[in-house]
Amino acid sequence: MHALLDAISTLEPPVQARRIFHGRGGRFAGCEQWTLDAYPPVLVLTSFAPATDDELATIDAALRARWQQAAAGQPLNWVFQQRGEALRIEGRSDTRLMAGEVPEPHVVMEDGALLRVQLQRGQNHGLFLDMAEGRRWVRAHVAAHRARTGQGARVLNLFAYTCAFSVAALQAGAAEVVNVDMSRGAMATGQHNHQLNGLLAGARFLAHDIFSSWGKITRSGPYDLVIVDPPSYQKGSFVATKDYARLMRRLPDLLAPGGHALLCLNAPELGVDFLRAQMHEQAPGLAFVERVANPAVFADIDEDRSLKVLVFRDTPP
Repeated sequence: MHALLDAISTLEPPVQARRIFHGRGGRFAGCEQWTLDAYPPVLVLTSFAPATDDELATIDAALRARWQQAAAGQPLNWVFQQRGEALRIEGRSDTRLMAGEVPEPHVVMEDGALLRVQLQRGQNHGLFLDMAEGRRWVRAHVAAHRARTGQGARVLNLFAYTCAFSVAALQAGAAEVVNVDMSRGAMATGQHNHQLNGLLAGARFLAHDIFSSWGKITRSGPYDLVIVDPPSYQKGSFVATKDYARLMRRLPDLLAPGGHALLCLNAPELGVDFLRAQMHEQAPGLAFVERVANPAVFADIDEDRSLKVLVFRDTPP
C-alpha cells in the first residue's frame, strides 16, 4: 500500500469534495483495492478486498501523522468502508467511523455548489466524485448556450439521483431542468440540494419510472440538453446492454433541433464503442461530438474500463 501512504503523506486538508487516491485504476501495483475520498470535513477510505486490522492501523497512523503536520488543531474525521464481492452480492457495505465524527446534516462543496451527502448509509454517498468533469461540462455548455442565444437552456436530467447535474445547470443559467428518478428519497435530497443553493425556481422533480413516463417527459420538451446517467446494472430498473437502446430511440423526439445529449456509462465491461455503436443504430441522426475526460485522479490503465461520458448532437437534415 506504499502508493496510498505516499498520497496521504502529501495530503492537504481538502476544501472541496474530491478523490484523493484511486487505486482502482490499476496504476499503483499493490493498491488496487484502495480508494481515498474527501467529503470535507471527512475522509472516506474504501477497500474492495478484505482489509486487515494491521493495514487499517498503518493507514490510521499515517493519517494522524499527516494531520498533525498539515492541519494542526483541526480534528481528523475519517470513515472506513469495506466493499467486495460478498458484500456486493448481499447489497450491503460495512462502514465504520474510525476517528472524529461525521456532521449531520453533512454538506460539501463542488465548484460553488452545496450538496448534501450521507457517508454512513450504504455505498452511494449522494455525490459521485468521478462525474465531476461531467458536471463541469454541463456548466460550461449551459453557460455557452445562454451567451449564444440569449436564453436559458431547457434541460432533461434522466436518472437524476440527487440532482447535482440540475444544480450545476441552473447555476449556469438554465431556464428549466426536469429531473426524473424513480427513487423518492433521492428526489427529496435533490430538492434539498436546490434549496441549499437558493435555487427556488426552475427545477421540476418527477419521482417516476422513466420507461413508464415517456408521455409526461416528452410533453415537457423539447430540450436543448438531455443528460442520461443510468446505473450500469440495477435489477428490475436498468440493464445497460438492453435498456440503453430503449433510451436512445427516444432522443430524437426529446431533443430540440441542434440539441445535445450527454450519455454516461460506468460499466467496466462495456466500452466507448458500445455506446457509439448503439447510438448509430438507434438514433443515427445524433452525431458523436466528444468524450468528456474523467478527473485526472481517476486515470485508469485501460480508459475503456473507466467511466464513459459521451456527447452527441442532433443534426437536423
